[in-house]
Formats: sequence, C-alpha cells, structure tokens
Amino acid sequence: MPRRLPPTPDTVFEAIDPPGNGELVAAVVAVTLSVEVLGVLSGSEVWLLGLLVFLPGAASALCTVRQTTFVAGWTTLVVTATVLARAAGDRAHWLDRLLLVLLTLALGATSVYGCGRRIRREHEMVRLRSTAAAMQRHILHPLPMVTDDVLVNGVYEPLQEDRLVGGDIYDVVASPWGTRILIGDVQGKGLAAVGAAFAVIGAFREAAHREPTLTALADALDAAVVRHNSYAEHTGDDERFVTALVIGVDRGAEAQAVNCGHVPPLLLDGGVVSTPELDSGVPLGLAELSAEPVIVGWFAFPEGATLLLSTDGLTETRGVDGTFYPVEERVAKHLGLSLTELPSALYDDARAFAGREGRHDDVAVLSVRRFPRT
Repeated sequence: MPRRLPPTPDTVFEAIDPPGNGELVAAVVAVTLSVEVLGVLSGSEVWLLGLLVFLPGAASALCTVRQTTFVAGWTTLVVTATVLARAAGDRAHWLDRLLLVLLTLALGATSVYGCGRRIRREHEMVRLRSTAAAMQRHILHPLPMVTDDVLVNGVYEPLQEDRLVGGDIYDVVASPWGTRILIGDVQGKGLAAVGAAFAVIGAFREAAHREPTLTALADALDAAVVRHNSYAEHTGDDERFVTALVIGVDRGAEAQAVNCGHVPPLLLDGGVVSTPELDSGVPLGLAELSAEPVIVGWFAFPEGATLLLSTDGLTETRGVDGTFYPVEERVAKHLGLSLTELPSALYDDARAFAGREGRHDDVAVLSVRRFPRT
C-alpha cells in the first residue's frame, strides 16, 4: 500500500527491533550446546569451539551493546573454560589453544565496538529522518484535509522510496473566496525538482489568501516559478516548469479551474464519470512565452459529487504491452469505493497494470468530495 503523506516521525522508518533478553540467552545456550555436542561426537571438541568465535559478530548486527557484550563474554568464558579443561591432559597444542582464546577475546571486543558504531549510526538516521518528517508535515499537509466546502483525501508516492517528497505537489487552502485546491507536477526529478515544488507550494499558500481570482492566483504561482528559475540559473541548476491544476470551490453550484498544462480532472457524479471541459494553458514558469491569457473554466460540481485529481504518474503508467493505463475506464470500475479507498485502489491497480518494472514517475491521486450546501 502507498503511504499517505506526510508520514509522522514514527512511520518514516522502522528501527531494528533487538531480540528480547530471554530469547537471546536461549539462542546462545542452544548454539553452545550444539557445538559442545558436535565436539564430543566428533572427538574434536576444542577445535569446533572456533564456531563460537563468530557468535558475537552475529549479535553485533542484531542486538544492543549490552546484549552483544553478554554474548562476547559468554563465548570467551566457554572457550576459555573448555581450553583449560582439555589442556591438562594434552599440552602438545597449548599455543594453538592460547591463540584461540586470544582470537575469541579480540573478535568479541571488535563485535562490541562495531555494535556501538551501528547503533550510533541508526540513532543518527532516526534523528535525521524524524527531522525530515517534521519538516515535511509543513510542506505537504497530512491527508485527509477538510474545509467548509470539501473533503480531500488521496495518496502520494515518490518514485524513490527513500525520498519523503518528490516532484508532485498538492495543497488545500480555505480562503476568503472559498476553497482553493492545487495539484501539480514539477518537470524533471531530483533535488532541483523538489526545490521548485517547495517554491510553488509556498507561493500558493500565500497567494490563495491574497488573490480574489484564480487567474491572479495562477499568475502569482507562475511568478514564483520564474523567480525560482532565476535563482537556479545563478547557482548552475537546471530551470524547471511546473504543470498545475488550480480548483476553486465555494457555496455556488459550480466549481472553477485554471489548467496550466496539467492532467484534467475527472468528475464522478451519480455513477457517471466525465471530464470537465477546460482550456489548457502553458505550464507555470512559461507564461511569458505565450500570448494567450490565463483562462478560468467553470463546470458543474453538484452536492455529493467527487473530483478525481491526479498527476501524469498515473495517466502515463504503461502496461507490459506499452499501452497507457486507462484511467477513466478503471475509475468507472471503482465507483462503489469510498472517498478514502478510491485513490489507494487506483494506485494499486495502476501498479498491477504496469508490472514490476513499469513505474517511472512520482504518483499523486486526490479525491475531492463536495459537501452539501447549507
């Protein structure tokens, strides 16, 4: 299942869970007894003790420092006791046995040291990932999101599993002129694409409260991308453009939208799936290259209807035969699902359609349910 963003620090990573002390003692005793029994049966008890030398190394990869110290001490004690017990009757190989004891001590000490390094590194990663998750909660707000007009839910999955944020963006703002919804896709990938995404989100949150019209809001977003590209040019980074769809929903019977080169929305109403007719302009950051003004489109958005918004990570998913994922057809087969289940179902369905090697982009899918007007 895709994760719903942004995750909390507790869900960003899964820390290694060390075994319980009882489990550890039982396992160490069982391994020791097995080695002793094999040694007695084979007649080479002392030499088989060499197998125990590697026990602290295994513990250092899975256990705490205290547990690894216990395993190292236990191994050293067993090896030393066995060597001393056998040395009285056989003094011919005392040097070899002394080297075995010294090797056990050395590997035990190395294992404890290595365990400490591993745990410190894990704690550092925990701290960094927790900080990143806390920052992300202010970059991509948690879903679901509710305003007086709509309920928004969905899924967001960056292409790289270890990245918390990709090039796809979304946000919802309750403004004085109703609810403004943004979904977008930054051209390209990598940290530079993430930087452009942050610029657009920050501009949207500020301008959505300031600009009374969607055209002015789209102009503000375009200006933010232009400023970002100007900075990128001076730092040697690539310039970016951003496809975006901005939706406005208020108490009226219709919704309005500005499409800046983005995937058009789907309207789900009464078991029917349709695509609102919207003019598609140029992506954000390229407005100065076009002579066409920003155009606002209006379409019916009845009570109880749902808008499905997505990025091209969904629509451009290809199957093993090279065909594109039929979004509208698959949405029609999932109309019985709830607002919470629909985005996840489409995401999982697209992954199954693409196969193991078919995914090549970030994916964002949002469902927007219209509340009844009061």
